[in-house]
Amino acid sequence: MILYSTTTSPYGRKVRICLLEHAIEHEFVAESLADPDSHVARLNPLGKVPLLQRPDGEVLFNSPMIVEYIDSLAARPLLPQAVEQRWRVQRWHALGDGIVDAVVARMLECRRNEQHQDQATIDKQQGKIAAALAFASEQLNRHTSADDYLCDGRLTLADIAMAVSLDYTDLRYPHDWREQHPPLADWLTRINRRPSFTQTTP
Repeated sequence: MILYSTTTSPYGRKVRICLLEHAIEHEFVAESLADPDSHVARLNPLGKVPLLQRPDGEVLFNSPMIVEYIDSLAARPLLPQAVEQRWRVQRWHALGDGIVDAVVARMLECRRNEQHQDQATIDKQQGKIAAALAFASEQLNRHTSADDYLCDGRLTLADIAMAVSLDYTDLRYPHDWREQHPPLADWLTRINRRPSFTQTTP
């Protein structure tokens, strides 16, 4: 099994952590999206990472789909089967991916020539991020178990998606969110001690 991604892609990092947590043998290949001859350009019609190539040559793209496929191979899925736990985990997953989407949108706007930047777009994305972090902080205070996992009393996709999104926020949009949400910052510090997280830090 081969995972193609960039070293900084939060979507790719989410998949890498899932592979490591499930101890699934794989090869990680760092790709350059600017390379027209890359595996991603050749194998994914959307030209995006991550891209997972199975041993039979079949390819999967879109990180939620890849994660579900990986989970189907594991004895103890990171996405619980029980309905109540599953939707809670998927809500955290959607929140994490939404934060990443907003950080990416903000970053792309900020990379434009200054005279062409749309401050309203930047403000809108920053507002989404602030609202998502406030929601995450409130949910953390209400639902986190004593052992610090977001759902189901164990590591799930909820923890992976949120940790990846917060780390990516620090990477691409560093600001004072930690001062505004200390419990969320403390949770991130603790969950980031897991080997699968430290091994995939951008």
